[in-house]
Amino acid sequence: MTLPTQEILNAAYAATRAVARETPLLQSEPLTKMTGATALFVKAEGLQKAGSFKLRGAYWRLCGLSAEERQRGVVAYSSGNFAQGLALAGRELGVPVTIVMPADAPEMKRRATEGFGAKVVLSHHGDRPREEAASALAIQLAGEQGLVLLHPFDDPAIVAGQAGAALEAIAQIGAAPDVLVAPVGGGGLMGGAALALRAANPRAEIWAAEPEGYDGMGRSLAAGERVKVPGGATICDALQATMPGEAPFAACQAAGVRGLAVTDAEVARAMRTAFDELKLVLEPSGAVALAAVLAGRVPVAGKTVLVVASGSNIPFARFSELVDKTKELVA
Repeated sequence: MTLPTQEILNAAYAATRAVARETPLLQSEPLTKMTGATALFVKAEGLQKAGSFKLRGAYWRLCGLSAEERQRGVVAYSSGNFAQGLALAGRELGVPVTIVMPADAPEMKRRATEGFGAKVVLSHHGDRPREEAASALAIQLAGEQGLVLLHPFDDPAIVAGQAGAALEAIAQIGAAPDVLVAPVGGGGLMGGAALALRAANPRAEIWAAEPEGYDGMGRSLAAGERVKVPGGATICDALQATMPGEAPFAACQAAGVRGLAVTDAEVARAMRTAFDELKLVLEPSGAVALAAVLAGRVPVAGKTVLVVASGSNIPFARFSELVDKTKELVA
């Protein structure tokens, strides 16, 4: 697997800045004291256009299409965040986008994807992992309709584009942090961010945070090869990949990433803390990295820490429900 070079990461970041929003880098004195860090920075990627970091990788991937491929259009599967990012990127570049979305994906994400101009096709997974069913239908549609098949995370170009979140944060801080914690579903964000930080700070500690049952990246890194995890119930609907992508895994392995898993209770508590201390609304998947830090899973005392809060695509009613149930989940 050929990893994106630093030159490619920089080129991707330069290109995506034409469409992506520079997201805020937030700090809170109480949060810093709570964790014992010297400085704790939260990169609010949930305030990106389309509500997550996904626009960065999607836009860079579409920039690499030939004129003929752009005319044909693309198809990909997604539970919602990549769907929205790709739909918006396609609209910006004039590329027709078809998204295969699990039928049980959040309705808000489906409606937003359609609102950006994409065609949404629902997949029904039954007892199968929903990622597998959606992927199979996307492959089928690509063959039947002549569409270019894109993968939501297992693509070196996606990895390179997602690195922009870390490159932007490093520039905002003015130096490379000692510790990076980012969420992982398939690993595109983690892979790109890890490569970017490793180049800027060879001694940095880099952690992949995942929901319990879906900690495929952590288990794979520990095993030295990609492994499949069992899955199960989780409130983190955007992080339900049962195996990390080949490209993200290679990037994380090369960058010396380590993995950890967090519980639903820890995620819900992080959502509440982000709202209370940062006035930031996070979906569960977007709060996983912060949950890992707040739960003490990452050694951050005396260090400069960068936490990626990756997404905010959640209906108010669901956010309120999870935050109100924080005590119940902890119990």
